[in-house]
Amino acid sequence: MKNLDHTVISGWETIRFEGESSTVEEEMIAVEYPLTIVLNGEEFATMVCTPTDLEELLVGFLASEGIIRYFTDINMLNIDQERGFAYIEINRPVKDLTKAHSKRFIGSCCGKSRQFYFQNDVKTAKTVMNQLSIDANQCLNLMAQLQMRSQFFKQTGGVHNAALCTVDDILTIRTDIGRHNALDKIYGYILKNKIPLANKIITFSGRISSEVLLKISKMGIGIIISKSAPTNLALRLANDLGITVVGFVRGDKMNVYTHQQRIISKKTALYES
Repeated sequence: MKNLDHTVISGWETIRFEGESSTVEEEMIAVEYPLTIVLNGEEFATMVCTPTDLEELLVGFLASEGIIRYFTDINMLNIDQERGFAYIEINRPVKDLTKAHSKRFIGSCCGKSRQFYFQNDVKTAKTVMNQLSIDANQCLNLMAQLQMRSQFFKQTGGVHNAALCTVDDILTIRTDIGRHNALDKIYGYILKNKIPLANKIITFSGRISSEVLLKISKMGIGIIISKSAPTNLALRLANDLGITVVGFVRGDKMNVYTHQQRIISKKTALYES
């Protein structure tokens, strides 16, 4: 296969059965990579991720967990990708952090592997006050753009994509085996580049869980558009935090769950507050 990016996908010889026949084929498999964070000299956590945009992933993860607020809070960030270690120095003592965070393995899968995101949410979750609105057709267009540009998902079926968008276009896309990691990469990009967020939207490939919703809140973004489903806790949080959740964006259909006043049609609002 041409232009194979071995940081994201890898070939694997597979026997494929179809009915009574079988063939030997090379299948594209998503790469899974462990990265251990050493924070101010102390081993802090091990993440499992796709080994692309690792600096953005680390910056976004630390910000999402309330460990940093700005990119300038990091004095040093050095990644030894061959050995799978990231060495980070920040301008506050790690001792203050270990009370809230014990060392954990942070898996790439969805669910209980990420256990410690609740502890700093009270300090880091933001109520989103902006009144950015988007046309319903623009929601469908952004999802169509994301789908069209999701080449690694088409090759493997094993990665998630998150995109930072305006109402009209995708600005940048990040890919990872973990949907939360894809969002952290976007968050890291935002912080490193000091991106203003009042007119920005997240378009997303994965399920909108409470963790995903809280990450959107911490970024300060008011609209998330996903091709997948939300959970009830995510929707309750979205109601409280002023975030518009749009799910099941597929073809010409979508569901608007919360703060519907931000989603409009060409002629009239779908919902009036």
